[in-house]
Amino acid sequence: MNWLEDFCALAETGSFSRAAEARAIAQPAFSRHIRALEEWVGADLFDRSTHPTELTAAGQKFLPLLKQVMADLEAARIKAMAAHAQHGASLRFAATHLLALSFFPKWLTQLETSMEVGAIQMMSDNFQACEDLMAQRRVQFLLCHRHPQVASRLDEFAYPKVCLGADVLVPVSAPAKGGAPDQPAHTLDGEGAVPFLAYGTTSGLGRIVASQLRHQPVAAERIQPTFVGPHATLLRSMAVQGRGVAWLPDMLVRDDLQQGMLVRAGGPQWDIPLEICLFRQPTDMAPVAEKLWALVHG
Repeated sequence: MNWLEDFCALAETGSFSRAAEARAIAQPAFSRHIRALEEWVGADLFDRSTHPTELTAAGQKFLPLLKQVMADLEAARIKAMAAHAQHGASLRFAATHLLALSFFPKWLTQLETSMEVGAIQMMSDNFQACEDLMAQRRVQFLLCHRHPQVASRLDEFAYPKVCLGADVLVPVSAPAKGGAPDQPAHTLDGEGAVPFLAYGTTSGLGRIVASQLRHQPVAAERIQPTFVGPHATLLRSMAVQGRGVAWLPDMLVRDDLQQGMLVRAGGPQWDIPLEICLFRQPTDMAPVAEKLWALVHG
């Protein structure tokens, strides 16, 4: 496979040096691969007397057939991986941390009333890592929060999706000491700097919050990041300790707000509505995965 991929790189670039660089190997080793392939074929595939290097008649005949063989091999590899994964787990999900813990278990229970789910593999990580799992076809579905105005890679490449529910990011703070029960220690509706508990750059919620704050004229002046954390549960703990304002999903802080551990840090104009979305692979999946999709999409 390495020889064949080297051949395609040289056919595309017409340069041994550029092709070797693209393949991340030393040029002498690259040249040996090409010569070994030619010996196996039994004919010269490149005319080395031309600049750039050109395919010989044999090389021109070899190239399109080779591309088809490589495509078939890749398809076979993907199908073999899918069969292996299906043997161990009928359904493979990626989900962001919060939804994996809070939303997924109840949603799965509801699904099981309508279909036999079978074995499940769940991978929980930040949104960027979950995107990577989808791109690598290591999972069939991705469960995540989404905002219609903040496109992800899955949106850009038109992965099919369905909205399973709604949520909202609420700005919260610890209550002010000695104040009224609903008075926040840090408020967005007043004046002065506001300590901001922010999400890390790999967080999907972080991308959404950053995007929406750019539309708030006072945000850049008053909201000052003092802490950056990877996920909502950590930011919730920091907010409870009175360290600043965090935009947290209502599903995470609903009980805290009712019990007074946290209070709203601003009016409804600061809320950020969210969708809870399920993305799927754009290509055919295992029958049980297709059945699940038909059920939630129908």
